[in-house]
Formats: sequence, C-alpha cells, structure tokens
Amino acid sequence: MSIAVDWAISGQYVTRLLDQAAVFRGYPLAVRTDNGPEFTSRAFMGWASTHGIRHILIEPGRPMQNGYIESFNGKFRDECLNEQWFETLQQARSAITLWRQDYNEVRPHSSCGRMPPAKFAQLHRQRAGDAARASSST
Repeated sequence: MSIAVDWAISGQYVTRLLDQAAVFRGYPLAVRTDNGPEFTSRAFMGWASTHGIRHILIEPGRPMQNGYIESFNGKFRDECLNEQWFETLQQARSAITLWRQDYNEVRPHSSCGRMPPAKFAQLHRQRAGDAARASSST
C-alpha cells in the first residue's frame, strides 16, 4: 500500500486508488470520510453506489467522528510533513514513502501488540488461513 502524493487529488483519482486497494483487500461495506470535495464528488459518490458501499460523512467540524484517520493524519503531519521542505513532487514522494515504510514495517504500535502493523497483518492473515483450513478439513 502507499500514500498518494500529488499536486491535487480528485474524486476520480481517489476511486482509482480505492479500486487498486480493493484488488488486495476487497471492497469495504462502508467508508467514513470528511466532507472534502474529493469525497462529495459525483465520481466518488457514484463509485460508492456502484460497489454497494455505504458512505458515511462525518459532521462538519467533528473530526473525532473519524478518529483513527485523524490520529494517523496528526502523526503523519508532525513526524513527516512538518519535518520536511519539499522542493519537488518526486522528493515528496520519496520522503513520504520512507516514512510510510518505517511507520508500517519497522515501528511497533501499541494497538498491534507492540509489533509493526505489517507484521500484525501478516500474522492475522496467517491465523485466518489456518482457521479456514482447519474448518474445511473437519
């Protein structure tokens, strides 16, 4: 997975990224977003409807209704964006990729049992696969 870095991100751009993520993770039953134009656009609303995804908008001025992403955004801003001065889009993409790799693959998270999220996800997928194999062999 990655963090999209560009000059601007439209609703159509967001839907392309979500379709790419769905190849690996599948489509969600619902998404919760803020009221940004990329999430209230016809492209995004049509995409959600086409895939049967419930779109939940947070109330304006109530970012804690989407607390997980707001927490992530704060860490991302404090630890990466505020620490860099990007002169080119390529420089921004490189620095943000390095930060994301550290955040997901190296840094332990308390919410993941003090292990990096990538390791936690790998163990979760492995356990789910083991459980599915066990139930199909009985």
